[in-house]
Amino acid sequence: MAHRAVFVAIESDGPRWTVKADTLTADPGHSVDDTVNNAVRDAIIRLVHNREVGADAYPGPIYFMMHSVSSEERARELAAALHAALHGDLEPLNRAVPPTS
Repeated sequence: MAHRAVFVAIESDGPRWTVKADTLTADPGHSVDDTVNNAVRDAIIRLVHNREVGADAYPGPIYFMMHSVSSEERARELAAALHAALHGDLEPLNRAVPPTS
């Protein structure tokens, strides 16, 4: 039986990029715990605060979206970090969007 994964994508929006993730596409047993949801939400809030993504970002807990990412490279970095986080590995997210002290 094939496993269904968390859907993560980037798309071009003119000169800017959008990062999207949807956990509804994952296997029914896949869950994202509160620690991960909080870490992802906090990272997205920091990105909005730093004006790296648009204020219309959607920080989960099921669907995540970040508009107005400045480059494809940054969008790919954020998408990979988000994918890893939604599978329980917060390290790439912490590297891509360091927590404030």
